[in-house]
Amino acid sequence: MAESAVAAWVAELRLAYESGAHGQFVLYGNVADRFPLDGRLVSLTRYLEAKLLGTFDIVFVYDPGNGLSLLRGGERFAQWPAAEQVRPWPHDPREAVELISRYLRYRANLTALGRGDNEHVAVILRGAELVLPASRQGDFASASLASLVRDWAAEPPFSDMAFASLLLADNLNDLHPLVANNPRIDRVQVPLPDAASLGQCLAQLRIDHPAAFAAENGATVAALAGVSLSALASLVKRRAHQGQVLGAQDWIEAKKELVENDSAGLVEFIESKRTLDDYHAQEALKVWLRQDMALWQASDLRALPKGYIFCGPVGTGKTYLVECLAGEAGVPVVKLKNFRDRWVGSSEGNLEKIFRLIRGLGRCIVFIDEADQSLGKRDGGSGDSGLSGRLYSMIAQEMGDADNRGKVIWILASSRPDLIEVDLKRPGRVDVKIPLLPTTTRAESAALLKALLGRFELKLESKALVKLALPLLLTPGAAEALAVKVYRQVRTAQMQPLAALEHCLQGYQPPVPEQVLRLQMSIAIREATDMAFVPESLRHLAEENLSP
Repeated sequence: MAESAVAAWVAELRLAYESGAHGQFVLYGNVADRFPLDGRLVSLTRYLEAKLLGTFDIVFVYDPGNGLSLLRGGERFAQWPAAEQVRPWPHDPREAVELISRYLRYRANLTALGRGDNEHVAVILRGAELVLPASRQGDFASASLASLVRDWAAEPPFSDMAFASLLLADNLNDLHPLVANNPRIDRVQVPLPDAASLGQCLAQLRIDHPAAFAAENGATVAALAGVSLSALASLVKRRAHQGQVLGAQDWIEAKKELVENDSAGLVEFIESKRTLDDYHAQEALKVWLRQDMALWQASDLRALPKGYIFCGPVGTGKTYLVECLAGEAGVPVVKLKNFRDRWVGSSEGNLEKIFRLIRGLGRCIVFIDEADQSLGKRDGGSGDSGLSGRLYSMIAQEMGDADNRGKVIWILASSRPDLIEVDLKRPGRVDVKIPLLPTTTRAESAALLKALLGRFELKLESKALVKLALPLLLTPGAAEALAVKVYRQVRTAQMQPLAALEHCLQGYQPPVPEQVLRLQMSIAIREATDMAFVPESLRHLAEENLSP
């Protein structure tokens, strides 16, 4: 595997150390992945040793599973008079940190006496969030250990030596705040693999495991954006062992599986084949959305919204519209699932992981359903120890990030958009608010029912449907439920589709009470960015005072 140029984050870390700006670094993000080095995929520890620590005389490594060890410099370390007492190597994190500190002070004393050389020492602390967890920030023992590690960054003699400490953590928010928020520590995000790394990995895997590849490689680097190298290598090795060739469709399905697995179930990854042709809505709405998607595909971003709110009564097809919009744009959808956790710092860490994945995917739509429940509040109160406020702040910052324009479009869906914080709905985060409303005429109800009955291979003409006493204020969800009942009658009672529909309409009850429906419609209409999205027959609802 041809070795790529040094990644930007590696160059950033090297500059910070060699300039003397920082001696301690928190590396977070894609730290559990593999990295291309000399034709192999290696761990981050080995990658750092080769790329950054080649001139260091002694390199310590500590992780909670294996304890403390030496990656390099055993002979030098043995010259320390106290080295004989280090048997066995400490496994407890405090003992390991204290041993390293004692050795560094010994080297500093030798230098002060004019008897030591300028020895370069480095420490790699793997699983730093397990050693210094944010969840134990109120615990004295944990705070004491964090204080010792923090001293390596700013206190003499450590700050005066050729000494680098690298703390590896999956998520910055999982790390003890004494370390994570220390201004003397440089925080460096390790991103998901770039196009060059993915291309090199694929090329090498094709050589090492040809049984998994067709004559024409169905995978493109762009199609694999957001996939880690370790996940990609695991997939190819399994398929090669099974003798199964990965075709073009396999790569699409594999990406979905790999992304969801890498995110630990925090997101649902959707590749949509639908377009706006599959969605029944006001023509003004579809025209607007098509224009936006055309701007996005042309990379004309000046008039492109950064986000939408799809609002309207339950059952109006908000999720379905997101899939249609993604298919129109030719981009994947990342649907956020339940990222809240009961452990301190875990929810923030989950969001951090999701944001990292979103940035690695390239162009995508991020979909948050039930946004009024999921996004938190600016002032979450004391009931959740401020969690809602912290989550709100993280999401608001990410949605407003100017670097995301043209890469990410945020879509919030809610039947109660009035409960979403105003700051999240402002231009620059959400530029367009679109009401999704039920049918207002018998012709619209007929067109909706015809489309949904067609999915069950029940073909009825619009002329015949219009003659029936079809309900108004029919949502796609209610229409689908009605179509299922019709299909059931056709299959079980051997009725003709039209007769079955007439039978099902007798005594029909809407699934959502009309009062609730009208309230949610009124709220959605008042939120609308443009009244062109609202049928004239419903615009009066914006003036109604309906109590929740």
